Amino acid sequence: MAAPANASEPLPALADELALIAGTARKAGAMAMQYFGGSDLDVRLKDGESPVTKADYAVDRYLRETLLAARPGYGWLSEETADSDVPGRMAAPRTFIADPIDGTRAFIAGHAVWCISVGLVEAGKPVAGVLECPALGETISATAGGGAHRNGRSIRVARPGAELLIGGPRALVDRLNASGAARARRHSHVPSLAYRLAMVASGAMDGSFVKPFASDWDIAAAALILTEAGGVFTDGKGADVTLNGADPLKGTLVASHPDLKAAMLGVVGDLGFG
Repeated sequence: MAAPANASEPLPALADELALIAGTARKAGAMAMQYFGGSDLDVRLKDGESPVTKADYAVDRYLRETLLAARPGYGWLSEETADSDVPGRMAAPRTFIADPIDGTRAFIAGHAVWCISVGLVEAGKPVAGVLECPALGETISATAGGGAHRNGRSIRVARPGAELLIGGPRALVDRLNASGAARARRHSHVPSLAYRLAMVASGAMDGSFVKPFASDWDIAAAALILTEAGGVFTDGKGADVTLNGADPLKGTLVASHPDLKAAMLGVVGDLGFG
């Protein structure tokens, strides 16, 4: 991996980073839409169960080449790129973490809920992120300290009401409902995890559990969007989520309004999902 041109130079401002990511993701979204709804997707299965298409690979290549050309000293981690330089990306001053199409099954089926997810991580924490959702006509973005926005308008998590709308595994939602700590019903399945977290950020859901084995690329952008919208995003023990480690896989995660954190974590621990 190339080193920064001058390690003593300050890193770009987050507004400039966001502009780079958003512009690149927008063009990648237009590229993905050229494949969306078509029959020639060359669908394959990774590890025997996870689908990938030639659109995933094309978008991944465009994102990687464009972003690293603009920031040659940065690291790269993506669902569709071999993670061949773990020490290099971990040592980089900032690392792009991307999912070229989050919600590939929906993309293949011609459903609109999928997005291009690009987060930028520094010292284990996301500092800029974009979800480009071209089939929905939405761009959702955030920078650290700059708030979260959808199509230029600020978004915030919703204060919980008498009945909660919660995403994630049915066992956890049912147990939350039965715990007496909250009255909850389960949101219907959302095929993109990144977009589901953004729904919590915008108040369309009160919270969501995330079952084990989500990866950094699923959450890097959405985690920042959620926290900048006033939400909380933790592991199953209530600790902050760290990104760009040696292993991108995560355990159970909890996304919610701060007032729901304790109740949702109590359910996770009680069922041994932590």
